Amino acid sequence: MLKSFFATKKWALWAWGGLLVLIVLVVFQVEMTVQLNHWYKAFYNILQAAKDVHAFWQKMVEFLYIAIPYIFAAIASSYFARHYAFRWRQAITFYYLPYWSKHPGNIEGASQRIQEDTYQFANALESLGLGLFRSVLTLIAFIPILWELSKDITIAWLEHIPGSLVWIAMLTSLGAMFISFLVGIKLPGLEYNNQLVEATYRKHLVYSEDDKKYANLPAMVELFLGLRPNYFRLFNHYTYFNLWSNIYNQLMIILPYLVMAPSLFGGVITLGVVTQTGNAFGKVNEGFSFFIERWVDITKFLSVIKRLREFESHLIH
Repeated sequence: MLKSFFATKKWALWAWGGLLVLIVLVVFQVEMTVQLNHWYKAFYNILQAAKDVHAFWQKMVEFLYIAIPYIFAAIASSYFARHYAFRWRQAITFYYLPYWSKHPGNIEGASQRIQEDTYQFANALESLGLGLFRSVLTLIAFIPILWELSKDITIAWLEHIPGSLVWIAMLTSLGAMFISFLVGIKLPGLEYNNQLVEATYRKHLVYSEDDKKYANLPAMVELFLGLRPNYFRLFNHYTYFNLWSNIYNQLMIILPYLVMAPSLFGGVITLGVVTQTGNAFGKVNEGFSFFIERWVDITKFLSVIKRLREFESHLIH
């Protein structure tokens, strides 16, 4: 999966050059989010004072200078990432096809591996790979900002802890990740089993399309009903995970404001600082919580990797 794209001369320019382009675009987007975070402080202080109309409109113009380049960079990175993922899929497919065409045996589900799983692999890399890199850069950019903003906390048991908001974001995320692992531990196996039963059902339908003697109604009904138990287990486990994920996300929205409220009402900080802190805390928590937010996608990606590895082991060795 990696060798076919990154270790061949044919795809070297796309693999390494394209990766550099994506890195530059993501770095630019993260820099724009940092500038927007600083903009929040000044803008909400102006709103709190409610006196300087000229400063208000000046800040609105500044927002456009930040938002418009960010939008174009986001569109460019999304567009280029799709092309990058498709080239990766093409490299894997063209790597598999010669081996498959010469393989003497019959590999179960080979067509699905080459067509559907390579597609899912490329799509998952597009979203998860870029998302993970963006999360790491976001943490690098926003941890120093949140560390500095933590000095404004006036809660007794927190005000003497340097970078207290950073520690809160990290510890809550790590705890949530552990809980997510426990709640979603069965999802990768269920996704993998689901693909196996779907492959059997799909294979029978393909055979029936080519030869009507396979179009046996009772057999097709039985195969379809065989999908039900695994799907229903998947639905149950995804429901548990989604319940936990939504509770966690809502708590993280209000947590920074609960921590900063005593400082605001005590006159120690302004509304702008509270808003900036809430935004910075959200970014840091988002970075730490990447695996929680994308657990479902990661689960599906892991099942795809497992299937492709099994396919390679039968195909090449």
